[in-house]
Amino acid sequence: MSMEPRPARETDLAVLPEIERSGDAMFADLGIVFPPGPMVIETMIGKGADILVAGDPPVGFAAVRELDGAAHLEQISVRSDLVGNGIGGRLLKVVLARAAEEGAPGVSLLTFRDVPWNGPWYARHGFAVLPEERWTPGLRAHWYAEVGARLHELGPRVVMWAPLPGPGGTEQSTM
Repeated sequence: MSMEPRPARETDLAVLPEIERSGDAMFADLGIVFPPGPMVIETMIGKGADILVAGDPPVGFAAVRELDGAAHLEQISVRSDLVGNGIGGRLLKVVLARAAEEGAPGVSLLTFRDVPWNGPWYARHGFAVLPEERWTPGLRAHWYAEVGARLHELGPRVVMWAPLPGPGGTEQSTM
């Protein structure tokens, strides 16, 4: 089965919440239990996010949307029994490449600072913590929506940013 990321088809969408639930279950070992409510992917499907999947049928996905003129990675999730096989890395590589092709200055995301497959993983893939004074209005609103949803009570969260090359191959300025 090919794990090369591709745009999601309408027929792929129904299995994505189960992939997210599988990935979310890994957080329980760290004492992180997400509050009830719709899965992130369910809310992104309804908001016109760009959704990439790996596998056919999908075993992983990435959901990306535009936020303040940049790409914003809402979620990468891989079925828990396949974590560690490079699927998330392949999805992230395509997210970054597509954002660069579309002229985005970079990719932002919000994640848990200390969860090994969150903040540290993104740091190994070129992301760095974005200081609060450089947050855009959209990132700030996203942060406070997470606070309101009590997500920050589950563990320290950070905003991260990966700058992308601009015209001529030079790195664009950060937010």
